[in-house]
Amino acid sequence: MNDPVVFGFAFWGFLVLYGVGMYALSPRAVGRAGFFDGHDEAGRPAGTWALGASIFISWIFAKSITNAANLGATYGIVGGLAYATYWLSIPLAGWAILRLRRRYGATSLMSFLTGRHGRLAALAFSIAILVRLFNEVWSNTAVVGGYYGPAGSSEFIGAALLFTAATLFYSLKGGLRSSIYTDVLQTGLFVLFFAVVLLLVLPTHGPVALVSTGEFRLDAGVDLLLVAALQVLSYPFHDPVLTDRGFITEERRMLRAFVWAGALGFVCILLFSLVGVHARLEGLAGGDNVPAALARSMGPAALFAMTIVMVAAAGSTLDSTFSSLARHVAQELPQLAGRPEPQRAVALGMGAMALFAIIGNLPMIAGTDILKATTISGTMVIGLAPIFLLAGFTQPGTRAAKWSFHLAFWTGLALGVLLAMGLIPDSWAIGTGKYARLLGVNLYGLLLCTAGYLLPPLIAGRMR
Repeated sequence: MNDPVVFGFAFWGFLVLYGVGMYALSPRAVGRAGFFDGHDEAGRPAGTWALGASIFISWIFAKSITNAANLGATYGIVGGLAYATYWLSIPLAGWAILRLRRRYGATSLMSFLTGRHGRLAALAFSIAILVRLFNEVWSNTAVVGGYYGPAGSSEFIGAALLFTAATLFYSLKGGLRSSIYTDVLQTGLFVLFFAVVLLLVLPTHGPVALVSTGEFRLDAGVDLLLVAALQVLSYPFHDPVLTDRGFITEERRMLRAFVWAGALGFVCILLFSLVGVHARLEGLAGGDNVPAALARSMGPAALFAMTIVMVAAAGSTLDSTFSSLARHVAQELPQLAGRPEPQRAVALGMGAMALFAIIGNLPMIAGTDILKATTISGTMVIGLAPIFLLAGFTQPGTRAAKWSFHLAFWTGLALGVLLAMGLIPDSWAIGTGKYARLLGVNLYGLLLCTAGYLLPPLIAGRMR
């Protein structure tokens, strides 16, 4: 970056100030209930608005608003609508979790899987969760680094690592309690500067030109829209940042929070995609980070505002990632192994946070494409859709229930791996667009996973 020295100090100073401020403002967790369940000093769970704000800002990932703008620049409003569709995952997840809690007494997705499909099923799901959390680290720190320098540069890596350290320190202080509290602050910060960015960008062309840009054709982004609509059925269930929050408060309060967070997230992602549409109309080539390129072209003030938006979005996701990781490693994995919760569970959770802060940044340093963290991982878990949405079709603890899980889960995982390796044949493609093969894999794969889930109990029923 060829910015003046003063502006450079302000940029780096903000990142340091952000970390110091969040650490000072975040509450220290009181005991296990505070660190793992987000309870306050009086032992009360998060309220509806605090929980909703936490879900909203945790899912407005830095990589997500970057992807939304990139897709807006490529496909116009169709690209933005395609990516915003993923936010329908949130109310769907809220409904599914409500059903699991009421009908089956589930206290977590892991406990549900262990009781119905067996420990091996829960272990496989645990691995998927850890991969998801790993992806959340590098895909968000890479976005922040992109505002300080080109990918792979010392500025890029230095900013990403400094941001990681700042977020880790206040996450260690309070766990999920700290995450929810700072999420409310980050929501306010995000909304304020989000509005500033939109006011700087959108008036140039007007709403009619922005909304009418793009074509509703299969090869012009509609294929990705259909992919998102299919992945909505499974995508939320492998994200503990979202699902953990479905079990920490009263059922109706939880569902209300999930519904309004999903609706607000959909609107915000769609609006931010218009930043990319604006860049498209301006003829600006932004590569894989359109918001950063556009902000740089508009001057220091726009770049600074955009950076604040991205840091707030990335910070909320990263602290939630750390808190979910701590809970998974220190509570759910020991339960899966049939052991009591460790005496030093909080310390174990902190250690897992620190470890992932280090290894989770390796793909960022290597320069991996951030969109792959959504589309490819979303394909790998399409088998979760029938497992959680059709729960009750199988009898818990039976051989048929165990086979149902594995036929659904491993079929989806295998297809995702084959897709990532480029081994899916052209005959699977639907249409001729960029995402034609991805659409085919998700449609046919979802049908195969659902058939795999339903087949064992049907056979068992006939055998009886």
